[in-house]
Amino acid sequence: MSERPRIEVTVHPDGTVTAETLDIVGDRCLDWIAVLEDLVDGRVEDSAYTTDYTREQQTAWQQQVNRDVDPA
Repeated sequence: MSERPRIEVTVHPDGTVTAETLDIVGDRCLDWIAVLEDLVDGRVEDSAYTTDYTREQQTAWQQQVNRDVDPA
């Protein structure tokens, strides 16, 4: 992870708020849902995983594969 974890919050002209976690890998981003709800005094209506969610899983899988390979 090269960047510091952050959350990008956007308030749209119609008053809706969107937020995206950046450089928070795996399911740790889910911990921020309650924080965001408190911050905007609202509730999350929809959410989706970003590419950072799968980045941790891929890294863990690659480490497992590397352990299973018998060095020649």
